[in-house]
Amino acid sequence: MPKSFHLYNTLTKRVEPFRATDPSNVTFYTCGPTVYDDAHIGNFRAFLIADLLRRWLESPLCTIQDADGKEHKGPRTVRHAMNITDVGHMTDDDQADGGGQDKMDAARTRLIEAKKAGTLPAGADIDPADPYAIAKFYGGRFIEDAKKLGLKVASEDAMMPRATAYVPAMIALIERLIARDCAYVTGEPGNRAVYFSVNAFGSYGALSGNTLEALRSGAGGRVDDANQQTKRHPADFLLWKEDASHLMKWPSPWGAGYPGWHIECSAMAYEVLAKAVFPDGNVPNGQPLIDLHTGGEDNIFPHHECEIAQSCCAFNADPSGAPFARHWLHTRFLLVDGAKMSKSKGNFYTARDLFAKGVEPAALRLALIRTHYRTNADFTEQLLKDSQRMIERWRRYAGYDPFEEPADREEINEVLQPFVEAMSNDLNISDAIAFVNIWINRSGGNKRADSFVYREFIGPVLGIEFDYSPPDESSPYVFAPGLERRDDVIEKLEQRKGARANKDFATSDAIRDELAAMGYAIKDVAGGKVEVTRA
Repeated sequence: MPKSFHLYNTLTKRVEPFRATDPSNVTFYTCGPTVYDDAHIGNFRAFLIADLLRRWLESPLCTIQDADGKEHKGPRTVRHAMNITDVGHMTDDDQADGGGQDKMDAARTRLIEAKKAGTLPAGADIDPADPYAIAKFYGGRFIEDAKKLGLKVASEDAMMPRATAYVPAMIALIERLIARDCAYVTGEPGNRAVYFSVNAFGSYGALSGNTLEALRSGAGGRVDDANQQTKRHPADFLLWKEDASHLMKWPSPWGAGYPGWHIECSAMAYEVLAKAVFPDGNVPNGQPLIDLHTGGEDNIFPHHECEIAQSCCAFNADPSGAPFARHWLHTRFLLVDGAKMSKSKGNFYTARDLFAKGVEPAALRLALIRTHYRTNADFTEQLLKDSQRMIERWRRYAGYDPFEEPADREEINEVLQPFVEAMSNDLNISDAIAFVNIWINRSGGNKRADSFVYREFIGPVLGIEFDYSPPDESSPYVFAPGLERRDDVIEKLEQRKGARANKDFATSDAIRDELAAMGYAIKDVAGGKVEVTRA
């Protein structure tokens, strides 16, 4: 087993030591959501794997290497940015030109129809014709869900940049690429486009395995035939499109229009993460702009391939000598009951769908991270139930009593060794979780040392931490640990209390049934208390 953290690198196609330019301060960029709808659990799997990776890098248990191979033990700072895309992401984003309809425009159309039908989402007090209001609404819902699932970056506003706030930075980056003859303008005023020239970057295709000869163009209606015919290579991809009629547009040297999807991440990765290190935008030859970049496997091509090309050409004097990010991680797709998620099949779930059904966020998090990131995960009802049972077991084990750090550090190090080995071996979460369960079985109790190990080292890495404070003894309602004290549940409990005081047992029973349907089971116990557990 490796002593330092080893991770599979999509760019090099091998498991290798994780290295950082500054091992005490890792720079990390994750491709985030396009906020035109609620994020589904497949989206969240990739975001949660990124969060797990961040937490492991921050852990005092994690040892990484510097550029020269020298080992450095944690803890360390991880500057993790995850963008929010609210412009420029098209429905046909598998094509280099990103054809089809802007996803924010698609959301506008969908919500206008929903308003007419009276089926707007709850709380959607917005103008469906306003794309900025749509982005704010769904962006807020995403952050709410992300916080429930324990994504650390969701609580760091400055590290979740919105694309619309960085359009001037994108324009400046495009100008830089044009000045370096890595991008060019086509078309006549009123119908201009700016393209990146893939021939300017000799390593184009290294991430995905594509070759320039095999790639085909794909305007998909977004760029007219006249502009398409003026491209230097059919795989050249769009950086800016002049379109005065577009829903969201900005002034630029190439006319009012909007940016391509790919340019946003290069601009934001530089502005949020790398600018402090390279204020003039010039990166020494051979040095990456950032340490780590992650996303779903669908981001590999064209999105991340294009990011690498434009970033290296913009910031490195010799583009062939640097990879933009030193390390690339991509999470495989999530299946549901063995099949691709589909609304028509009835197996499509958003995180908030499941929360509304009473699923505990910690259980959903565990279900989505417990399969290795390079394997397709299969989300099933049984997986969710097993994860919930595991969470409840871990919670009981961690305990509530105040504790002090045990004196025997040797015992702690011995206990943690299998966990460290698993996580250091390509983020082997399956083996790490198996160790936690074996360890609990072996211990069989809630020893102070074991409780300390979980609270201080394991829980923070897995992102499954519990409220260790004692329950509120003044409340008549005793909620099971980890069960959300929802306002609507408290209101129904109060209604039931009033019904019982009036000896209206039919209403009391009906409220009990309503609570059960919401995922809450109740039991009257001594002292006038009501125990509230998961139904």
